Amino acid sequence: MGRGKQTAAGRSDLVWYAAYGSNMHFDRLAYYLSGGRPPDAARTYPGCRDSARPLRTAPVFLPGQVVFALESHAWTGGLGLYAPDVGGWTPARAYLMSAAQFSDVAAQEMYRETGSHLDLGRVLAEGRATFGPGRYETLACAGNLHEHPVLTFTCAKPPRAAELNSPAPDYLRHLASGLAEAHGWDARRIAAHLARRPGAAGRWRAADIADLIGSPAAVARNHA
Repeated sequence: MGRGKQTAAGRSDLVWYAAYGSNMHFDRLAYYLSGGRPPDAARTYPGCRDSARPLRTAPVFLPGQVVFALESHAWTGGLGLYAPDVGGWTPARAYLMSAAQFSDVAAQEMYRETGSHLDLGRVLAEGRATFGPGRYETLACAGNLHEHPVLTFTCAKPPRAAELNSPAPDYLRHLASGLAEAHGWDARRIAAHLARRPGAAGRWRAADIADLIGSPAAVARNHA
């Protein structure tokens, strides 16, 4: 079967990669798949062994919350980190891809070389697996969707209060465009959601975020 006609039916090598940060915007994820440097980025991505588009995408909600903490190498300011053990729900975008593709996307987030398969056995069995001390070197499983596991990555330990850090404007714009693209939210709902995240709360007002992002549809077009 040709790649263009490939389906998920009967395949056991597929996982859902749940993006809750800038990769909710597909054009951002495309650099992880095909390689290259996103506009205004400081980093060039090597891409995946298999650069095919995901087989499917779906809007999802992950149990837990995203907090803004530490310092982003790509954006400056705080970066989004998923805290699955905190109450609430996190909007995300799930991409159905091969385990090899997911391994290469994860390797790029972990600042490792691509080309090796991550051992997913532990995360699938226990719900979490840590591969190193880095901020995105812990995998988390949020259950299954259409018989395939939903995986994402975050840090090993929840950030301390002292590590919370306000996100940069460009990062918020990318998150906004991703939320609009994946969930169809309007600017008001996006701004209210982002302004409540730890690290942004008390530093960004919802009204200021709404002014910053303008129309999420326009933001998505500008970053395409």
